[in-house]
Amino acid sequence: MTATGPSGDELLRLLGALANPHRLRIVAALRAERAYVSQLARELGISRALLQLHLRKLEAAGLVSAELELSEDGKAMKFYEVKPFLVELSPDTIAAAAPTLSTAPGDEGERS
Repeated sequence: MTATGPSGDELLRLLGALANPHRLRIVAALRAERAYVSQLARELGISRALLQLHLRKLEAAGLVSAELELSEDGKAMKFYEVKPFLVELSPDTIAAAAPTLSTAPGDEGERS
């Protein structure tokens, strides 16, 4: 992100990462404290495989980070936590970001 706000591509990546109910619940759950995958999957009531898919998307967008730790019994545990972020979404933010998009209108068709 720049000092004036996210670029067009950054804004699309952030909004795309958050445009899923599971990912919103993950961010909300990690807001209070970091958690490891199995703990978070139980808390959210979703499979570890599905959770990891969503965590990778959030991590790629820079919204969460992961750290691998060993438990006392020697098991590897991957802990996730939310990285601080603030995105102001307004017509002005969008107008500032739009000219920085890496694709020109009509290059890709509509993104969904």
